[in-house]
Parts: sequence; C-alpha cells; structure tokens
Amino acid sequence: MKKIFAIIWKDAIIRFISPWELVFFIILPLVFTFLLAGGTSDGEGDPRIRLLVVDEAQTSVSAQIVAGLEKSTAVRPEVVTRAEGQDQFDERRASSLFILPAGLDVNALQAGTAEVELLQQPNNINATVAERAILTVIRSVSSAVGAANNAVREREKQMPFATQAEKQVYFDQSLETAQQLQAETPERVTVTTGNTPDSVEYDPRANSSAGQLITWVFIPLFGISAMFAYERQQGTLRRLLTTPTRKATFLLGTITGQVAFAILQMLLLVIFGNLVMGLQWGRDPAALALILVTSALAGAALGTTMGTFIKSEGQANGLSIMFGMVMALLGGCWYPLELFPEAARTIVHILPTTWAMQGLLDLVLRGGGLVDVLPEAGVLLGFAALFFGVGVWRFRFE
Repeated sequence: MKKIFAIIWKDAIIRFISPWELVFFIILPLVFTFLLAGGTSDGEGDPRIRLLVVDEAQTSVSAQIVAGLEKSTAVRPEVVTRAEGQDQFDERRASSLFILPAGLDVNALQAGTAEVELLQQPNNINATVAERAILTVIRSVSSAVGAANNAVREREKQMPFATQAEKQVYFDQSLETAQQLQAETPERVTVTTGNTPDSVEYDPRANSSAGQLITWVFIPLFGISAMFAYERQQGTLRRLLTTPTRKATFLLGTITGQVAFAILQMLLLVIFGNLVMGLQWGRDPAALALILVTSALAGAALGTTMGTFIKSEGQANGLSIMFGMVMALLGGCWYPLELFPEAARTIVHILPTTWAMQGLLDLVLRGGGLVDVLPEAGVLLGFAALFFGVGVWRFRFE
C-alpha cells in the first residue's frame, strides 16, 4: 500500500509541477461551465434580438417606427444616443445600429426624401434578421402615408382643393384613417400553442454543465497514455525492474491516482453547478457517486490502452486532446444528442462519453435515482473492464 501511495504522490508532483496545470484543472473548467451554462437562456428572458435605435427625429413618424419595432417578434429595440450606440457597435457589442435622422417626418415621406441609416456587423445573422424586421415596420408606416396620398389624389380628381391648408387637413384625416385601419387589420396567421406538458422540463444549463464536466475530465484521463510515454522516455519504467515493485502495483498506483484526481475535479464542477447555477446535482448522492466513479474508470481505461500503443509523450498529448474533444462532441457533451441524425444517435453509443452524459442527465435533468442510472453505470464498467484488460495485457516497461 505504501508503494501505491508513493506512486500516486510521484504522479501528483509530476502533473502539478507547473502552476498552469491548476488553470486547466480548476479555473478553465469553471469558466467554461459558467459561460456555456450560465450564458445559455433559461427560457424566461426576452429571446428577441437586441437592436440599438437612435431617434434623432423625435417626430410622430419616428415614434411609430419605434413602436412598430417594439411589437416585433424578432427584435427588441433599445433607444440610445448616437454616441452610445456608435461605441457599442464599434466594440461589436451590438449586431446592428438603426438611426432615425432629424427631418424624418410626414412631409419627408410625402416628398419621397425620407432616409434612415442602418449599420450592420458583417456576416452577422442577427443583423440580417434585424434588417428584415426594420423593413417590415417601415413598409407598414410608409404604406399608411401612401394610402393617404392616394386618397388626396382621388379627391383632387373629383373636386380640387380650394387651398393648400384644406389639402393638408384632408391628408391628415386620410392618414389617421389609414393608420386606424392598419391597427384593426386582423392577423392573417393564427398561432396555436400546444398545452401538453413535457414529462421532462428541459434546462439547457444542465446539459452544458454535465457536458463540460465530462469534457474536462476525460481529456486528462486519456492523458494517462502521456504519463506512460514519459516514464518510458525517462527510463523510469526500466528502473522499476530493479526493484521489488510489480507491474500490477505500478499500474494500480498510476491509475488510482489519476482516477482520484478526476473524481476530485468532477466534484468541484458539481459543487459549482449546484451552488452557482442552482442545478440539482445532490438529489441522489449514491447515484451521482456511481456515475462519477464509473465514468472516471472508463476514461482511465481508455487512457491505459492508448498508452500501450503510443510511443512518445508529444504524440500522446496530441491524441488525448483530439480523442477527448471528438468523443465529447459526438457524445452529446456540447450539443444535445436530439439534434443529431437518428443514425448518428445510434452509432455514438459505442462511446463511453455518450453513456456518461446520459447518466448525468438522468440525474440532474430527468430527476432519476440510483435504479435509473444502473444501465449506464453497467455499460461504463463494461468499457472499463474491456480496456483495462487490453491495457494491462499489452503493457510493457519498455
């Protein structure tokens, strides 16, 4: 037992010899979990695209345009000054800046000289959506003016106006009538929303938190292969042959230490998700512990097997990151598996990340317990047994 603890302590010194390792072990996982989980909408906020609006006209026409944008289902207007709007746009904190310049009034619309200004970030989908919403509102406002102008022309054909003032009064009355008719126009599209409750209330923060937990833990576990390669390059494994330390002792110490570090990292992310984001990670501690331990064992087993095929530390580090990222992506850690094609959803069940993710979501999202995660835990233990068997069988000191 002393030899095992000595190996664990030796691996800890090697792994954390650089302070930067703590950044990858604690800081970056917490930052990414907060940004991806905390930055994901929980469905209670306004989902519309933020649109900065500068109203320098301060006329009834500009007020109608702003009111029309407020009713839009696509954009959420925020009236700001030109300086403030320009600063946010230049710093790319806004996708669009819509400016209603001075002189934008009914007379300008009548004369056809009215102009507005729209600044858009290049290659930005939100800016394109905002542009279409603005065009829709402008057409609505200008169509009322066009209808009033048509009414004035028809009236002049039948009976010319005695004075310009009479013509203006008739235009104002026609414009008011057109605007009232627009407001009373019935919707041409009827939206019916189903009221059937979902069996599971989806929380995207839970998916993000669980996904980051698996991503940041599996990559270092795959890095066990780099540790084996490093030991071979340094000649440490050859020197072990001269001591009474058996291969089983060395493997048990190395793997146990890395699994313990992985579980510690998992617990830190679980505590962060529970305290900061309000996720219900602690609903069933026994089930959570089972999934965390079996997930860590499966990842360590894969790292052990990889270490028997990879020769250099640099190659092992690169492949560990690549395999970790690919398995996290395909396992649903970054995007819900429901977004994948049906064939892909079936194929990815050959990956341990898929089963680990499913088990964690059963707990934090679906309210499952120990019995519910037993299938996932069993599959993860199967992965661990298979790859530990291959890794131990192929392991060599040189």
